[in-house]
Amino acid sequence: MNTHSFLADDDQQSKQYKYVLNYTINFQEQRMNDRSESTLGDSYLRSCALKSAQQGDYTEAIALLSQLISRHPHNAVDYNNRGLIYFQSGEKQKALSDYNTALKINPNLASAYNNRANYYAACGELAAALADYDQAINFNPRHVRAWINRGITWRDLGQYEEAIENFEVALLLGQLEGHIWAERGRTYHLWGDWNCAIADYRRALTQLPSIDNSKDITGCRLRLQLKNWLNELLSESTS
Repeated sequence: MNTHSFLADDDQQSKQYKYVLNYTINFQEQRMNDRSESTLGDSYLRSCALKSAQQGDYTEAIALLSQLISRHPHNAVDYNNRGLIYFQSGEKQKALSDYNTALKINPNLASAYNNRANYYAACGELAAALADYDQAINFNPRHVRAWINRGITWRDLGQYEEAIENFEVALLLGQLEGHIWAERGRTYHLWGDWNCAIADYRRALTQLPSIDNSKDITGCRLRLQLKNWLNELLSESTS
């Protein structure tokens, strides 16, 4: 699974953050549901959970989502969101359990398939990950994160042409261009097309957030990783 072997510490970081996460999509889905709720209490709890998750306070985010689940035990999105927080906090088996519960309640929830696929990919179960990314895209063909993550998984399998095809479809959706260019550039890099790789890396750097932008932790980490990839490529080209 691991294609980032040039530095061990960066390698561990890439395993944790290489797949595009779903805070925005999942909580937006829930906000749409909130419109039909009879009270504002649940909406407020979800907003607080999102804020806590974004600030890295996973214990508080999990507690808030658990409170929501106790109120609404048949709400698939709350289970999916709690699973995502469990995954981020390193409790992967609890994450998997919540993803499975979410999909049992709502078998059409694309974001839960994407998140469960990320779990499988992190565990090295790439075939299972691909199957879940396929399901996420089947239920929501505009799920840009699933397209990107499926491309990364194909790349990890050495299937560079399939990976590029996924990234190119993702670009058509008009979201997360910086992430897509970075991952497509890495694919070209590993495939041996250094000119395309450099072009994509430089495009990505114009889109990804600066290192001191704490609002997009995943984007900032990808920018750091991208600079390592670019330095690696430039050193290879001069050696």
